[in-house]
Amino acid sequence: MVEACADAGTDYGDLTGEVLFVREVVERFHERARETGARIVVSCGFDAVPSDLGVHLLHRAARADGAGGLTDTTLWVREGRGGVSGGTVDSLRVQLRRTREDPALRRVVRDPFALSGGHRGAAGQREHWRPFVEERSGRWAAPFVMAPYNTRVVRRSDALLGSAYGPRFRYRELVGTGPGARGALRAHALVAALGGVTRAMTVRGLDPIVDRLLPSPGEGPGRARREAGSFRTETTTTTEDGSRYAATVAAQGDPGYAATSVLLGQSALVLLATRGAAGRGGGVLTPAVALGDDLVEALRGQGFTLDVRRLDGPAPGDR
Repeated sequence: MVEACADAGTDYGDLTGEVLFVREVVERFHERARETGARIVVSCGFDAVPSDLGVHLLHRAARADGAGGLTDTTLWVREGRGGVSGGTVDSLRVQLRRTREDPALRRVVRDPFALSGGHRGAAGQREHWRPFVEERSGRWAAPFVMAPYNTRVVRRSDALLGSAYGPRFRYRELVGTGPGARGALRAHALVAALGGVTRAMTVRGLDPIVDRLLPSPGEGPGRARREAGSFRTETTTTTEDGSRYAATVAAQGDPGYAATSVLLGQSALVLLATRGAAGRGGGVLTPAVALGDDLVEALRGQGFTLDVRRLDGPAPGDR
């Protein structure tokens, strides 16, 4: 039996390439791995363990309470401090140009269910590319840079579980920028900066400018910056009976390097510890499906925060 954990990209990096790479792995190896019982677990780093386990915690709590399936679910990036490597910048540049030149690849990347193996979940999955006022909070929000990949991993988990999250489950990832004019300014600045960098990377004549502004291959955040980094995400949902929950996933350390190292290591240890256990089917799997509660407990033991709470009524499991 072959078992493996992988992180398709260890920081804020090559999201377009990640979707295409994992899509190819699914198409080439999922059925064979399922038949043989081999477990290939993708996305065991910062992309996309916090996203995947956040929804896992919400689903588990709602099920324990008999609150029905999840409906509109949003991951909010509450805190994120870290660096980026030159290798990631260079990979992103190559992949952006590749998809720009190939319409078929663009269609794959833009499909909300690109990694779901033909499964189509609830209609109306919200892909945000521009700043907007979030309906529940009334505050400005911008898309999270890693959302194009993370959301597809979460939807793959739902597909592998037979739509266990619920027939009305919809998922998105956002960065809140606050209310009023200041919130609007921050949201537009964030989107403009991201758009400007990605557009510059697709124009070959602008390479010298990009090279001056961003790190070169082989360069990355130093030890002090890696240790000073941190992240905190809060994923909120409303269930079919109207209950509301929030799941927090947080840790100290640069998300793409220090935290990802722990995430990868613990995922591998859990995969090894559960080898041959009953109910552990094979395939190209996600962290929530292959590792689930075992990974939650392992990460808590490493100082990570993973918790879930009700935003109305008793705590999860109390009623």
